[in-house]
Amino acid sequence: MEMLDFAFMQRALIAALIVGITAPAIGIYLVQRRQALMGDGIGHVALTGVGLGFLLNTSPVWVATAVAVVGSVVMELIRWYGKTRGDLALAMLFYGGMAGGVMLMNLSDAGSSANLGTYLFGSITTVSPQDMTTIYVLAALVLAITVGLRRQLFAVCQDEEFARVTGLPVRLLNLLIAVTAAVTVTVAMRVVGLLLVSALMVIPVAAAQQISRSFAVTFATAVAIGVAVTLTGTTASYYVDVPSGATIVLFAIALFVVFTALATPLARRRAAAAGKGCTLEVPASRTAEDDVRV
Repeated sequence: MEMLDFAFMQRALIAALIVGITAPAIGIYLVQRRQALMGDGIGHVALTGVGLGFLLNTSPVWVATAVAVVGSVVMELIRWYGKTRGDLALAMLFYGGMAGGVMLMNLSDAGSSANLGTYLFGSITTVSPQDMTTIYVLAALVLAITVGLRRQLFAVCQDEEFARVTGLPVRLLNLLIAVTAAVTVTVAMRVVGLLLVSALMVIPVAAAQQISRSFAVTFATAVAIGVAVTLTGTTASYYVDVPSGATIVLFAIALFVVFTALATPLARRRAAAAGKGCTLEVPASRTAEDDVRV
């Protein structure tokens, strides 16, 4: 393939592969906790970090990571203690993060609409060798947590009270999920953008849930879908000359629709098979009123 002759496309495909693995890997826990939009909120806050990085003339990715981590911890604290005012506090945090990022980027010497668009919607072909080093380090951290602690994280996401009774450090694990989600957002922002990163966390997981019942199968299927859509979307964006982030998300939505269509007849077959398997044989001597089905 001719696109592999270019170093920037080699970096783009590797970055897409990494994001395709890491985003669903943490997304499955967010979906399980019914916090599907958490990635979107962290993306708003991370934009302040990007603007601050440009203003300080340092790495926007690392500064965005630090700001996103702090923002995710604040979100988790609000979830614990916010009670009735929690949703208002979160809204102010999200909108303030977005406004702060736009303001800081415009105040910086390097700030421009082009730079802002790169981080908001992704620009995978502009990933530099320095960005790749950052992506490698952060992705390794995300995978070490999401795979190495999968049993503990699943227990907390499934039932916090049960996890607490079994002796798990529930609050620490909840914070770990939030921080890992923040790191994933900054890993993925150059590929799909801060405004679309939440979609890559959620949609592959939602598609996998249509055809699988167990956590392990859902996890593996979601990661496979994430890899497929990021690589396909990146390749398509090169040949068709369209934005990579939007292309990847649209491919993910298309796969979700396909999996949903396949899941409907599959669910009917399972229901029919379960109904037949639960029918009790009734002796011929018994009357119709004595027939029993469970």
